[in-house]
Amino acid sequence: MTTRHYQLRLYIAGMTPAARRAIDNLTALATDLGQQGEQVDIQVVDILQRPQLAEDERILATPVVIRKLPPPIRRVVGDLSERERVLVGLDIRDDIFDP
Repeated sequence: MTTRHYQLRLYIAGMTPAARRAIDNLTALATDLGQQGEQVDIQVVDILQRPQLAEDERILATPVVIRKLPPPIRRVVGDLSERERVLVGLDIRDDIFDP
């Protein structure tokens, strides 16, 4: 198995309940990936504090996670509670979760 480095950026608009769920769900996913030997960097960006980043990334809805690395860029909108949808949407190898 080849180790990959994932760089994920989560955009939120304030610390809403949906934002908290998205942070918790993304953190859990990153932990699981890390236990499988993958490297995951997470950055949380509050667009209320950094609106220029939201404009640069063309953020239209929050919460949204963007996979910056490895290319190509992928996006998933929502609280990230549907793990399979997140894995498919971010194009993260779900075979690493098979026993």
